[in-house]
Amino acid sequence: MSLSVQSPYSIRYTVELSEPYAHRFLVHLDIEQPAEQQTLRLPAWIPGSYMIRDFAKNVVELQAIDVATEQRLTVEKQDKSTWLIQTNQKAIRVSYIVYAWDLSVRSAHFDQTHAYFNGTSLFLEVIGQEDQPCLLDIPTPSYAYCSDWKVATSLKPVDHDRYQFGLYHADNYDDLIDHPVEISDFTLASFEACGVQHDVVLVGKHYADMERLCQDLKVICEYQINFFGTPAPMDYYLFMTLVVDQGYGGLEHRASTSLIANRSDLPHKQDTKITDGYRTYLGLCSHEYFHTWNVKRIKPQNFLPYDLSQEVHTSLMWWFEGVTSYYDNLFLARSGIIPEDSYLECLAQDITRVIRQNGRFRQTVADSSFDTWTRFYKQDEGAPNHIVSYYTKGSLIALGLDLLIQQQSNHQCSLDDVVKHLWQRYLSTGQGVDENEMPDLIQQITSVDVSDYLTQALDTTEDLPLERLLSNAGIEYQEYQSSSLTDLGGKKPTDDASFSSGLRTKPHAMGLELVQVLDNMPGQAAGLSAGDIIIAIDQLMVGKQDIDKLLSRFDEGSEVNCHFFRQDQLMRCTVKLTKITLPSIYLSIINESESKKWIKQ
Repeated sequence: MSLSVQSPYSIRYTVELSEPYAHRFLVHLDIEQPAEQQTLRLPAWIPGSYMIRDFAKNVVELQAIDVATEQRLTVEKQDKSTWLIQTNQKAIRVSYIVYAWDLSVRSAHFDQTHAYFNGTSLFLEVIGQEDQPCLLDIPTPSYAYCSDWKVATSLKPVDHDRYQFGLYHADNYDDLIDHPVEISDFTLASFEACGVQHDVVLVGKHYADMERLCQDLKVICEYQINFFGTPAPMDYYLFMTLVVDQGYGGLEHRASTSLIANRSDLPHKQDTKITDGYRTYLGLCSHEYFHTWNVKRIKPQNFLPYDLSQEVHTSLMWWFEGVTSYYDNLFLARSGIIPEDSYLECLAQDITRVIRQNGRFRQTVADSSFDTWTRFYKQDEGAPNHIVSYYTKGSLIALGLDLLIQQQSNHQCSLDDVVKHLWQRYLSTGQGVDENEMPDLIQQITSVDVSDYLTQALDTTEDLPLERLLSNAGIEYQEYQSSSLTDLGGKKPTDDASFSSGLRTKPHAMGLELVQVLDNMPGQAAGLSAGDIIIAIDQLMVGKQDIDKLLSRFDEGSEVNCHFFRQDQLMRCTVKLTKITLPSIYLSIINESESKKWIKQ
């Protein structure tokens, strides 16, 4: 479907794939009716990724001309992201180069293999004309190796079919920057969900079974659309995935999502069941798709409208990311994509992840939400010891909230009712979610008083009462002690316990580099720190082996010499192998009729 050209557009952007080897886009911004003193600004952050990224740092050689006279206009930099242009109030063209070498879902990346960008990285906002419709022109590149390239975006094409170079329409600036663009020789497949066309684009070398992928995504998407109610809030949707050897991530948009996934996580034709990796990928797709409703449309009141020039704080990230994280895998089970025991394994791993991190005793979830700009999105080597994730613990808060509502309402109500109410309220009023309204709103909808539960869950560092709530839902909650960081929980406990050093490492040319050192574990007690490079254990070179496997050859109580470099200084310490283990969770169904009331609804 394409739009008819409506003339004239007063704002037009042109993106030229000008210098692939130098990773530079050339962008032209044409403004038909500029102000006498026209301000332009590039966002400092992108919605959905709550960190100041200062995209303007990648803008080079910006200049402006009067279109009629071709004379250079005076351009003054006002601050890190803002430019002021003196005009004659006649049409101007602003031309600038954007450096694009961030292989992520948040920014822009360009080389001879593909071009990808988010509008927040490339498109200057015309201050005072933010509500004007915009035209985006993506001309066909001239390079021979681009002959098979196509354009993937959820922006509406103008007078041509999707995936072609040419003109695309945006209703306004906010719309323009909410549709990422991928340009390459990608793999394309399609399916329909509740009457809406959904396209799947894979970028990079892969061996995916596209038919299987589309079949499974169709089930997930139809379940979510029907959950919130038809019609869907978009008339087209695009899943874009960059396929890599090692990587994981996603960013939601109003009619698309950008994903990064491991090549091995995608489904293969020879797969007879859903692998753990494929389950992870489908959970990511489910998560970002749920955001189509929860955060892309239902927003914190503080985000209405977005101020992309500075941090916008909210204590509600536990709801918008935590509730989304709760439903992503739950919907895989409800829709029949994965069996209930597979879902419980995922849930047990989430609980294990939370209870293993001492940071949960040092930061509340409300504070984690508020401080996402400076702590969660800027995690350092001490993060597991100092912070808690509003994604993971937020999902557990949502789990407890759902179980509490169901059990106290005799299964007449659930968290579903609250989510659906917020959606209907958004449709009728466009109202955002106030910082403090959730306890009263939930009681209004379900007649269940959850204020004490939410106060404990959000404003204290106490552990959640999940064992009791899950037991009432027919689920046995079994905590066991594991000695390995590679044991993620969710599996039946075994008796192969050894020792854990509490060290997370990555390979280094000289041995193993410490990435994180966990509190109250032998590695920390020995004086090891993140950044240290371990070269020998008991006078033997470590190579690229797992550190805990190296230590497993010793008996409990052994004192093992460890040689390491801290910066350029060779140092030695003694690691005492004390019996310190890690909590892990295993969940199983003990009352199927009760569990189905919760999982299957």
